[in-house]
Amino acid sequence: MKPGSRWRSAVCDTEVVVVRAPAGPVTFHIGGAEVIPADAGQDRPGRNRGGAQPDAALAGGTLLGKRYTDEATGLQVLCVKPGEGTITVDGRPATVVAPRQLPASD
Repeated sequence: MKPGSRWRSAVCDTEVVVVRAPAGPVTFHIGGAEVIPADAGQDRPGRNRGGAQPDAALAGGTLLGKRYTDEATGLQVLCVKPGEGTITVDGRPATVVAPRQLPASD
């Protein structure tokens, strides 16, 4: 998993780009299913995915343009296409990175 690589969910429309690679190997899922390379195969999520749906417990959704991170592994991804699934790393839900507060300019 390298910075700049694109991944997508096998069970929803979510697509992400790796911003910061993890320190070591990780188990990376979206909606309870392992991610696949965004350019893998012709079968796109949302269209003929065999009726697969995100796990109900992991269907919190992703937001376009938000960064998600896992502090334990250092993995950080940017959501480039939103979907229904929750991003998890090694079984932990990834957290949304809060925007930095800029100093006030008077």
